[in-house]
Amino acid sequence: MSVKSLDAKLAEIRRDRASRAFILADAKDADMAFGVRAPGPRTYLSARGARPAQFSPEVWTREEFGYRNLPEFLDIIREVVHQGLVDIMLMSPYVNDLLTIKEGLFRHSPVTPAARANDTTDIWAARHGSYTREPALPFRSASIDHIQCGRIECDRSTEDFPGANLGLYSVTWVNDVERDRLTLEAYKAFREEAERKKFRHFLEVFDPNVDSGIPPEKLGEFINDNILRTLAGVPEAGRPLFLKIVYHGPRALEELCQYDPNMVVGILGGGAGTTYDAFKLIHDAQKYGARVALFGRKINHAEHQLAFIEMLRLISDGHLAPEEAVRAYHGVLQAKGIKPHRPLEKDLELTDPVMSYGGGRTRAVVEVRHNPLAAGAGGSLKSETRSPKPAPGTDKPAGVSASGPRHRTPGPSAPAWPTRADGSPDFARMTSAQRLAYDAWRLKRKFG
Repeated sequence: MSVKSLDAKLAEIRRDRASRAFILADAKDADMAFGVRAPGPRTYLSARGARPAQFSPEVWTREEFGYRNLPEFLDIIREVVHQGLVDIMLMSPYVNDLLTIKEGLFRHSPVTPAARANDTTDIWAARHGSYTREPALPFRSASIDHIQCGRIECDRSTEDFPGANLGLYSVTWVNDVERDRLTLEAYKAFREEAERKKFRHFLEVFDPNVDSGIPPEKLGEFINDNILRTLAGVPEAGRPLFLKIVYHGPRALEELCQYDPNMVVGILGGGAGTTYDAFKLIHDAQKYGARVALFGRKINHAEHQLAFIEMLRLISDGHLAPEEAVRAYHGVLQAKGIKPHRPLEKDLELTDPVMSYGGGRTRAVVEVRHNPLAAGAGGSLKSETRSPKPAPGTDKPAGVSASGPRHRTPGPSAPAWPTRADGSPDFARMTSAQRLAYDAWRLKRKFG
């Protein structure tokens, strides 16, 4: 059994609040919500490619249908797990049964498997349905035993189960006392069962899915108070490992994070949006106290999921700024011949309303200039990310000065960054510009 990066990072966060340890999760549980559309568009497939599917030609073509099938979806999950850059892979209980229990995908992986433990009605996003417009009602499809061992009752003479031992439980408060009481009673029953069965969980908190009477700019305060009030009645043995909440801006996030240093707060990704929306979200949330990010649609709808995840990790590790990551990501797409969803200029716009700090619904536009990953000093949005090319006779690029990765130091094989005696990069002595150059070169080699 491999040591899980999630456990190591949680221990580090609790030991040292100044640690930069950051937990990244890929939420591949959309089949609990969207049905046929859940696997996402077929614009991106794993290296294995298309899986056979039966379509009557007189009805439609495979291309016309447009969505991945489940085998194609599972192949992408396998690739992300093998990549090893996320700490958690969140799945539906059925996919958990296929990949975790029957296949043993996570047995020797640092990635922790997790399953959605409940599916409240506000995620019942069936086509042509109206469930999501009704006040959320609690509901659970799978039991904890189903998630842990794939059966209605596990053999509890051992604590070693083949399935996931981590689940997401979601709540949605709508500011209606009777509905919210039902939501909390269902969560209480789940918590008590989880504690008896030593099943770990994290708590997802959605904003009200109907008109709650609370102004949008006050929702963060409403959510914060409900979280703290709810968990005040729960001793440590029954508390969630961490939270997954909507990012309501720096003020609301800092208010929650500073309240209890033992509480680990994470943010959810929301809609797909631009690439800059996603990269800016994870950067700002981490800056203001979040220690976890769980991105579902933002990853699943990316042009190249593995490259997108790598950029998220580089941002959370402090190696790339969001604007630089957008440019580097487009560089990867260009190198692989993948058409981006939108031009670089549009992909550098901030469009997600949740990122509007003023609390309004306006769409902010951000223009990035003087980017160190641009084609040259003072590069504008229209310049492309370019990685240093390997110097003749070596697999290392020509050198880069502190003014940017396209300024080369003399010598055909001079390294672009400090190296150790064995030739490996010396990260401890790198400047920020040298680290950017190294990351850009490595990404170019990896994905180009």
